[in-house]
Amino acid sequence: MSEHNFDFVVIGSGTGMLAALTAAEAGLSVLIVEKSRYFGGSTALSGGGFWMPGNSLLREAGVSDSPERANEYLSHVTAGETPEDRWRTHLAHGPAAVDVLRRRTPLKFQWMTGYADYFPELPGGSAAGRAMEPKPFDVRRLGPDRERLRPPALAAPFPMPVSGLTYKWLNLVARHPRGIVTGARLLGLGLGGLAIKREYVAGGGALAAGLFAGVRAANIPVWFDTSLKDLVIEDGRVTGVVVTRDGKDVPVRAERGVLLSAGGFDRNAALRHEHQSDQLDTDWCLGNPDNTGDVLPIARAAGADLAFMNEAWWFPAVPVPGPMPGPLLAERSLPGQIIVDQQGRRFMNEAVNYMTAGQILIKQQLPVWMVFDQRYRNRYVFAGSVFPRQPLPAAWYDAGIAVKAGSLDDLAKQVGLTELAATVARFNVQAGAGRDDDFHRGDSVYDRYYGDPTITPNPCLGPLDQGPFYAVKVVPGDLGTCGGIRADGFARALRSDGSVIEGLYATGNAAGNAFGRVYPGPGATIGQGLSFGYAAARHAAGKLAA
Repeated sequence: MSEHNFDFVVIGSGTGMLAALTAAEAGLSVLIVEKSRYFGGSTALSGGGFWMPGNSLLREAGVSDSPERANEYLSHVTAGETPEDRWRTHLAHGPAAVDVLRRRTPLKFQWMTGYADYFPELPGGSAAGRAMEPKPFDVRRLGPDRERLRPPALAAPFPMPVSGLTYKWLNLVARHPRGIVTGARLLGLGLGGLAIKREYVAGGGALAAGLFAGVRAANIPVWFDTSLKDLVIEDGRVTGVVVTRDGKDVPVRAERGVLLSAGGFDRNAALRHEHQSDQLDTDWCLGNPDNTGDVLPIARAAGADLAFMNEAWWFPAVPVPGPMPGPLLAERSLPGQIIVDQQGRRFMNEAVNYMTAGQILIKQQLPVWMVFDQRYRNRYVFAGSVFPRQPLPAAWYDAGIAVKAGSLDDLAKQVGLTELAATVARFNVQAGAGRDDDFHRGDSVYDRYYGDPTITPNPCLGPLDQGPFYAVKVVPGDLGTCGGIRADGFARALRSDGSVIEGLYATGNAAGNAFGRVYPGPGATIGQGLSFGYAAARHAAGKLAA
């Protein structure tokens, strides 16, 4: 018999921490197992927002919505790709998960005002948005545990806690007074906080830090540098785990169940090439470097089926040298740029939501190219790190990631884009009219969210006509994979015949996407990690009946 006995064991310290808090609140003894020396996983590296229709925070912010509208929206978005009990669980239990987040962590939150659902024109879609995010959080409240928060891949040049709500305006710092005011306010908060021995972080870092503060307050033990080796199965039920800790195999009893919430297989090149595309490079991922899909073969050995292994939370990116690619979010919605194939032809609405954009990109022969002019370069932040008027890094040119030329013809010759001139000529005519007849960029309220509000009539469209001109490689990066263990509405792992593996749960990116092949709104990945973590813990505690 194991000397380590718990009711509920959580593998992974991202959104799984909310499951641990829920289980502890329900009276269960809980252990969190984390294979790295850091807590937070991909959650800590994310934007930190969560898409959770109908929660109390939205109601208090005055957001008008209804369960019927949210149901209608997800019914249309998922289009039968995933069982209804999956996405209905998110709507049914997501608000309660948010209430646990409010009760059991020191975090405060804000509505991501105007950040529309990703398909707002569908029935039930919201143009106003249904996403919340944490306000900046002082991570020094964690004391010595501050050093355990998973750090970002790149240190910020200034101490500015940038949230999703403020990112939009910071990107327009050279174009709109609100960008300047926002930048000054955030710089003041960052520098001012340091002056009084506070260190404010925003986004996923804030969410992960707040969750960990709750875990510590609830006295939930966390075993760092500990990896899952196997599941213990008795009479067809998962009753515990074997973990490797300090070089030794340690059995741990889990009387009520085991939750696999250890992230996806982002960094596992073999699995990604097998299930997704042999064009993919794991260096294009923006997620946790430790996400190698370790739990998947262990779950498979226990009989679990897999779902949506060919999908990820795709995110177009520039394959820059270094630890992380350069993300392309607002960049694709702004005037003065297009994305073209290897012949120089447009093939997509550049401003479409990032998951849909990645699904389009991965079907192309890579790389494809973003082409823009000097006016675009003078106006906007690029790839999350290059400020307006700042030259593109020399390393990009050296690596063949970027090309610059005095004319479009010269640029086309250097890159081999034989049809670029005709493509730009047609696009410029449409941009002048404010209407993209080919791909409808700027028609959706989602497209316009990251557009330039100083440009009319369409904030997403502007000509490419001021040299020099640039072409930068674009690849289908991602925020992490979203295929994994097939699970039901209670997050219970399922066999290929649909039967339940008792005692085994899967959530977050370790599980198959509850929304099938789509990303319904900003923060849907964090949102389902929270809602299904709540459902799994409550079910394990006997508080939700199957």
